[in-house]
Amino acid sequence: MRSLLFIPADSEKKLVKGLSTPADCLILDLEDSVTPANKDAARRIAVSFLETAAAGQCAKQLFVRINALQSGMAIEDLVTVLPAHPDGIVLPKCRSGEDVTQVHHYLDALEIAYRREKSPARILPIITEVAAALFALATYKNASDRLWGLMWGAEDLATELGALDNRADGQLRPPFELARSLCLYAAAHAGVVAVDTVSPTIADAQSLAKETVAAKRDGFTAKAAIHPLQVPVINEQLSPSSDEIAWATRVIAAFDASGGAGTISLDGKMLDRPHWKVARRILGPP
Repeated sequence: MRSLLFIPADSEKKLVKGLSTPADCLILDLEDSVTPANKDAARRIAVSFLETAAAGQCAKQLFVRINALQSGMAIEDLVTVLPAHPDGIVLPKCRSGEDVTQVHHYLDALEIAYRREKSPARILPIITEVAAALFALATYKNASDRLWGLMWGAEDLATELGALDNRADGQLRPPFELARSLCLYAAAHAGVVAVDTVSPTIADAQSLAKETVAAKRDGFTAKAAIHPLQVPVINEQLSPSSDEIAWATRVIAAFDASGGAGTISLDGKMLDRPHWKVARRILGPP
């Protein structure tokens, strides 16, 4: 998955519109974009949408962002939406791998109760929205075999820090750049996908493209979106270019022809196994 589009779960119109976007994944949001008065309605609409999408054999991944564990609403969210079999659960304000493990156990119990026939729901925690969580980023490794990726977030973190803004002249301020980098390290340590946070830029495609290129360069393979206009830009920038595919194909072929060598020479450069891993990531599984 390259693009994950957040959509308020209390808006049937926006959810239906999301199906017509090129987003790889829709995240039905029960948390920040839904007011407390609309939580129950959002749950009902989310369930109806998931059931309708399943009946129509929707090709997109459909995740649900529940409310934070510490909110007191997470259990009700899970109990309500799990019978409709979402593909994954987004866990906001995650404090450590222990939170992921706790959600894992909830999902185990609920999937048994609801006789889930699909593959187990995956978990995508947002791991930098709580200041204390930045000191627990190594705990996600082995927290759950449902863990699909790690996403970082800047907006709630800014509130927690008391920051006036998380960006200046379009660039992340140092505290938030640190959180972004730590998410990359945590994802690599856990062996899962690193998901870049949403961009506040909607109408400025050039700025979003620049931000997405930087994310890809640094190691993010997916990025969240908050508006359908952002999705084509994210998909384009996170998809391998023809030059990248050609390079990766040649690297794999050269290693295959090397008879198991650990290093090879290609175009006058020495390449070793990390280059093979990069090439394999570009091309995907054989």
